[in-house]
Amino acid sequence: MLHLNGMITEPMFWWVATVSAIVFAASLIAVPWLILRLPSDYFNHRRRIMIRPQTRASIYFHCLWLILKNVAGATFLTMGIAMLVLPGQGLLTIVIGLSLLDFPGKYRLQQSLVSRPIILKPLNWIRRQGGKAEFKVHLP
Repeated sequence: MLHLNGMITEPMFWWVATVSAIVFAASLIAVPWLILRLPSDYFNHRRRIMIRPQTRASIYFHCLWLILKNVAGATFLTMGIAMLVLPGQGLLTIVIGLSLLDFPGKYRLQQSLVSRPIILKPLNWIRRQGGKAEFKVHLP
């Protein structure tokens, strides 16, 4: 069994390399797909308006939807943080993860991040490539 720098075994190295390649490939597909699905005015409001469910069935569906959305958001956020040191679109993936999570002050944080040219330019480039209007951003 070969040890690399005395800390990682060769099989562990190949597992990490494989997972890294899968996360990289998934980000190349998922991030642009999600960016193209957002409306161009998604970041252009003073505050986000919440729609509350009215019936018992819609409350259950809404709770299930929130759980799934937050799990997906946490997954994207974790992948984005990992991509800051691994290959991939780390900052964009973090923004997508934050947009899926629900927490107080989320919308202001999103607007603050997206209003930065280092984030907004690649987002709008992806939207132009997909034939969508560029994002309009309301500064917090």
